[in-house]
Amino acid sequence: MIPSSLRELLDATQGQRQAEWAGRNVWLARESWGEIAVSLQGAQVLHYLPYGATPPDAPPHQDAGWLWVTPTPQDLPGAIRGGIPLCWPWFADEHTADETPDRSGPMHGPARKAEWHLDAVDEHEEGIELHLSPTQRLHSQLSPRAVIQANAQRLHVELITEHRGETPAKMTAALHSYFAVAEAQRCRVEGLAGARYLDKNQGFAEQFQQGELGIRGPVDRIYESNRVTILDDGRRRLRIAKQGSDSTVVWHPGDAPPDDTPIDAAPRFLCVETACTRLDPVWLVPGAQHLLAATISEATA
Repeated sequence: MIPSSLRELLDATQGQRQAEWAGRNVWLARESWGEIAVSLQGAQVLHYLPYGATPPDAPPHQDAGWLWVTPTPQDLPGAIRGGIPLCWPWFADEHTADETPDRSGPMHGPARKAEWHLDAVDEHEEGIELHLSPTQRLHSQLSPRAVIQANAQRLHVELITEHRGETPAKMTAALHSYFAVAEAQRCRVEGLAGARYLDKNQGFAEQFQQGELGIRGPVDRIYESNRVTILDDGRRRLRIAKQGSDSTVVWHPGDAPPDDTPIDAAPRFLCVETACTRLDPVWLVPGAQHLLAATISEATA
């Protein structure tokens, strides 16, 4: 589900173009394989909809996309809630970056609010590939870049961190994916059975998942898992495969959503995040790289 104003921009797009939405520069593509919208604030995928074999004759319904975006995004310099925000170089308030020893700094790090530059667009018959990098330096030693690949079968997002400094550095990160669902409390997340998790709603108490995860209320858990997960909301099953991640975060606020999310919009999303968290922080030595990646596709039965 995306806001109607963003849907209107996509409907008016043929091929590729840049436009302004909610005060941000966004890159839009509407091609034979499908459509995508990316905000240059945060290199954030806002929308992805593959057409499959046959493009629709009429504009798709705004609920057809795989990702959810709040209908009431914050004004700049706030971040957009929804899509796939990039949390870097720390996840949540876990400030592992070396220049923030006092644990101060924005929630989820500076990358998601920063302005990014579209360095390259590789277009081919099957889809597109975008390369993006921040316009300003975000860390004294670490440098991120993003790669987004989209076609009629899948969406693939990479967050690549390079160590360009002189001493080892510690980081956490996440691809904080907001998936569009019919109703969060009807969803099931498969692939986490038996996994150890930390429950943030219970003071980070350690527990183990019994059976598959059903959503019945507020949930905020960090699972120790590098497995493929399946998000099933009864109408669509999405397969989430990942690289460079031993944590899967599942989050939904229940009936107390954040200020930038209307109460009636909250049931329409569920976050299943590919992450490196306090369970699996990354240490990089000078010259090293880390790849955090998620590939999203439709799951077969």
